[in-house]
Amino acid sequence: MNICLISQNASPGFTIFRKDFIKYLVGQGHKVYAFAIDYNVDSREKVFEFGAIPVDYSLNKSGLNIFKDLKDTWLLSKQLKKNQPDIVFSFFVKPSIYGTLAARLAKVPRRIAMLEGLGYIYTPLKNNFSFKKKILQYAHGLLASIGYAFADKVLFLNQDDPVDLAKKSFINSKKFKVIGPIGLELSAYPYTEVVITKPIRFIFIARMLVEKGVYEYLAAARIVKSKYPDTEFVILGGLDSNNPAALSKKQLNTVIKEEIVIYPGNVSNVSEWLIKSHVFVLPSYREGFPRSTQEAMSIGRAIITTDAPGCRETVKDGENGFLIPLFDVETLSEKMIYLIEHPEEIVRMGNESYSIALEKFDVDKINPVLTALIVGGKL
Repeated sequence: MNICLISQNASPGFTIFRKDFIKYLVGQGHKVYAFAIDYNVDSREKVFEFGAIPVDYSLNKSGLNIFKDLKDTWLLSKQLKKNQPDIVFSFFVKPSIYGTLAARLAKVPRRIAMLEGLGYIYTPLKNNFSFKKKILQYAHGLLASIGYAFADKVLFLNQDDPVDLAKKSFINSKKFKVIGPIGLELSAYPYTEVVITKPIRFIFIARMLVEKGVYEYLAAARIVKSKYPDTEFVILGGLDSNNPAALSKKQLNTVIKEEIVIYPGNVSNVSEWLIKSHVFVLPSYREGFPRSTQEAMSIGRAIITTDAPGCRETVKDGENGFLIPLFDVETLSEKMIYLIEHPEEIVRMGNESYSIALEKFDVDKINPVLTALIVGGKL
């Protein structure tokens, strides 16, 4: 079949998150077109190497200009007509809506949308949702109602997202399907038994945004280091200078100078940093199904994360890690201290994480199931 995948970005949308899926589809004999809005020489070459055909299209990924979006949707439909796909599979918030609508305009026979997370507008802060976010939720719900009216299936990664979207939209819930994680190549994050050596090292991997829980992580680190000063706290992730809610470069430099955290900058060897750490921490306020947590679990690390949508799916509380309440620095630091004082639990929980990863995150098991759903309509 001719299959069009419509992403928001080429990297990481295709080059990381969809690499194995593209290779699997191509290996099954399908012709794959990979649509993205930001191809460069490197990402284009990688998609070619996977066996797909990269295609550029236009969409303002965060803009609110409905007229511009409708124009882009119309242009996308004309591109789809040229490729004559049997199936359009679109993902990320805006592409899943406008990509599905464009596919209908192009008379594509089968249209599948995926929401890998409801994103920023559904992520609460300490004072709950702002008035602006509430308005945007209803606006998104209206657009989703229109776009997904033409979808055969709307896929989600966690149980909370379809429930929350249904409250703000008018979508036939029979179209909803929760499929769990899109998975990863486990061999790229090989299980490595944790070795309990001093000091205990915690690691946080995410963009340094307030909604990722970076401030809670730093606050907990200060508390823990006041009691166990040798404990190490690593941060892997980028700064976002254009986001007012992001950790600033000045704030980061301060905690580095105070030796609160270790920050190696941009790294390409994430798995090696996970292997050298004992516990993975993600105090995020909301996720789809976080890949970084899956990577840590594949390597065999205990997890501390929040009891929030997308995050709670990764941890069986007390078995492979701990679930903590949102915004709760005290509980986060308590769980860290507990693991420092009970290092045997780090080993036990890490092994349980690996068992869960083998069962639920293996992309070689997930891709055939996802393909059957997209191509054959069965799961």
